[in-house]
Amino acid sequence: MQTLQRKNKSEGDRIDYGVIFSVMMLALVGLVSIYVATTHDPGGGSAMKMVGVQALWYVLGAIAIVVIMQFDSEQLWKIAPYAYAGGLLLLLLVLRFYSTAYFVQTGAKSWFAIGPLTFQPSELMKPAFILMLAMVVSKHNEKYAVHRVWSDMFLIAKMVLTFLPVAVLLKLQNDFGTMIVFLAIVGGVMLVSGMTWKILLPLIAFVVVVGGGAVLLVTQDWGREILLHFGFHQYQFNRIDAWMNPSVDTSSTSYQLWQSMKAIGSGQMFGRGFNNSQVYVPVRESDMIFSVIGENFGFAGSCAVILLYFLLIYQMIQVTFDTKNEFYAYVSTGVIMMIVFHVFENIGMSIGLLPLTGIPLPFISQGGSALLGNMIGIGFIMSMRFHYTSYMFGGEEEDF
Repeated sequence: MQTLQRKNKSEGDRIDYGVIFSVMMLALVGLVSIYVATTHDPGGGSAMKMVGVQALWYVLGAIAIVVIMQFDSEQLWKIAPYAYAGGLLLLLLVLRFYSTAYFVQTGAKSWFAIGPLTFQPSELMKPAFILMLAMVVSKHNEKYAVHRVWSDMFLIAKMVLTFLPVAVLLKLQNDFGTMIVFLAIVGGVMLVSGMTWKILLPLIAFVVVVGGGAVLLVTQDWGREILLHFGFHQYQFNRIDAWMNPSVDTSSTSYQLWQSMKAIGSGQMFGRGFNNSQVYVPVRESDMIFSVIGENFGFAGSCAVILLYFLLIYQMIQVTFDTKNEFYAYVSTGVIMMIVFHVFENIGMSIGLLPLTGIPLPFISQGGSALLGNMIGIGFIMSMRFHYTSYMFGGEEEDF
């Protein structure tokens, strides 16, 4: 009996309650913010219904976490190619069966719609892509234990080939914002892959030069003419203009950003108070949810939410250091980069530091597919703690 109690206690210790706490607190903030946003939106429908639907997605996400926790690294390794192929298939199918209503609204062919149910397959592709990318890097490093310039160039080629089909399909969907998220995942995994600095430094310099060139192109008339020939659209340039000078056209292209900045600024230090929103912000229950937090809970409440994200990221990094599994380390790096980039971009665009891209705030923004994708990522992290940490009872850790 005593041995059984020690075993049960050890298994309980393998569940990372710190990660669970952070996600639950962010979920609570999300439900409260969605309720406030929907209550004050004209024609927004029933606030309680919207909150109920989002709560159901949280439940489905929690179930996904519990299921994924049962898979160890060997099992995740085996399903990675199938998950990746399934994700590509969904990205291909949505080009044919996309929601016309969302296409008219957003200009992107990235949503399925079945009656009232909408779904964005690229959100599920993110964790599938992370698994596949981690597998590619792990297999390469197993074969080429010593990092040399030529082998690292080969690794870069493999990572690019893994990313290329996703990039092409997202380009066809006209979903540039989501493509940037995948690029962030690739960049993060590349940095921790063990590549020699003889490759990384020139690569970073290349990215800086390309980024500077891109900024030059989108801010100059001649550059925009070039980009238009490569598939860019005027509404994307309008977002850049709104970001660079949001006060120029506050009734049209800059309206959403200007209203978001007004709402956040009106919250001042401690906010107007719960459910006291006086500044209308379009789509604030989803992409602009941070404006609800800023207006209702002020600078202090906004900082508290950001601290929750810092706590979650710190806990995920800690789990990564605890494991000795290389494949899992790359998986966790991809999940961390996915969440960090979402937080950075969403909050940055809400306060005018970055252009509007339509990227949701993880665990807070309304939206089932984005939430489910993030919860699957948390499931990967929880699986790491459950199977491959120093708290594991009665067995050796695998070096898979």
